[in-house]
Amino acid sequence: MDHEFRNTRCAYYDQSLKKHSKLSEMKGIASFLLAGVFLLSCKQESSGVSDSIDELARQYVRLALDIGRYDASFVDAYYGPDSLKPADVKKDAFPKDSFLMKVRHLKDALSQVIEKANNYSVRLRANWMNAQLTAFGRRIKIFSGEFADFDTESRELYGVAAPVFPESHFQALVSRLDSLLPGKGAIAERFQMLANRFIIPKNKLDTVFRAAIAECRKRTMEHYSIPANEDFKLEFVNDKPWGGYNWYKGNYQSIIQINTDLDIFIDRAIDVGSHESYPGHHVYNMLLEKNLYRDKGWVEISLYPLFSPQSLIAEGSANYGIDMVFPGTESKVAFCEKVLLPLAGLDTTGISAYFRALDIRGQLNFAGNEVGRGILNKTMDSVSTMRWLKDYCLMNEETAKKRIRFIDVNRSYIINYNYGMELVKDYVEATGADATNPAKRWEVFGKLLSNPVLPSDLLKTGN
Repeated sequence: MDHEFRNTRCAYYDQSLKKHSKLSEMKGIASFLLAGVFLLSCKQESSGVSDSIDELARQYVRLALDIGRYDASFVDAYYGPDSLKPADVKKDAFPKDSFLMKVRHLKDALSQVIEKANNYSVRLRANWMNAQLTAFGRRIKIFSGEFADFDTESRELYGVAAPVFPESHFQALVSRLDSLLPGKGAIAERFQMLANRFIIPKNKLDTVFRAAIAECRKRTMEHYSIPANEDFKLEFVNDKPWGGYNWYKGNYQSIIQINTDLDIFIDRAIDVGSHESYPGHHVYNMLLEKNLYRDKGWVEISLYPLFSPQSLIAEGSANYGIDMVFPGTESKVAFCEKVLLPLAGLDTTGISAYFRALDIRGQLNFAGNEVGRGILNKTMDSVSTMRWLKDYCLMNEETAKKRIRFIDVNRSYIINYNYGMELVKDYVEATGADATNPAKRWEVFGKLLSNPVLPSDLLKTGN
């Protein structure tokens, strides 16, 4: 996603609704718990530990797929064994307590593995699944109508809480735009007038986006070896709460969808070309599948739960990936002037000022977090949310309404884009791998994309 929400992931589920008896439910829970007791009684020899973590990983996947039968947005992608998909029909009511019990049991089992195992890979996998399961618990509660405040929710789902900024912070950023933007009057309106010069005509969208994606792919492949059979399908859709989405299908295939509800500006071609594809979501999912699931057999990686710490890594790396393939404003401006704007049939006048304004707007994206806080914590009314989105996120009426719809659906997920990107940037560049050292930058970024990294890992290195 520009990230959003998946219906195709549930296509294999049996949609018939049949009641299970209470005895059947209790037998299922008892079987789950007995399996865990057996695992925890295994001797902590290296082979025993490996067998235990593999079985816990299978239980982790089964649990997530079972939850996904009720919560259609829970599983973002799955390309693992068919044998782990639920075989029985789902119950009439969402079994919240049963799911929470299974989450607690798995977390307890993984905590014992973490405590006793000597093997680094086993501890790495157990720590990663343990953090993901914390998110399972919070999402189960949300789906059941049990809510927490914005920061508590984001900590439990994504492992971090985004920083809080006062309104004066955004006012100062907006004032910096005054000298950049042509004309006089309200800054938000002047920004919109400049941006309107670079709306891609509907009949040029496919051509422009394919050119941007092709360039992003070429630049990414200069640094990474990717599977020979990888590919994607590009689609233009409407009536979605998001702007773009990558639906990863496994076997190194993706469907990339672009929402055409609103006008699409030239910078979105660069953003989507990298964020959704290369070196963003498409590459991230491919590298995890190849290096961890295919090569090492880590079955937990074959499942991507959307509302989890993995999404902070996915969205943060996808946004940082934009600057990987097009480092600096000048790089983006040059590509637009030479390739994208001519393909779109648009004048290049003002494109440099537009991208300089976009740099500042990127910092203003944190204002969207404050809107999310206000909506979820009920501290902002509808008038205030619209004012913040227009004045500080520089959105027009339609775009602001679309953002509110996104927050209503996805809640605290919005922090993954801006704060996730900031954490990934700090993590990569803390090694000295900044724009002045591109080879090192691509190397560190590639390791981030290829391993089960947690937000806590980013916080340690970034600080």
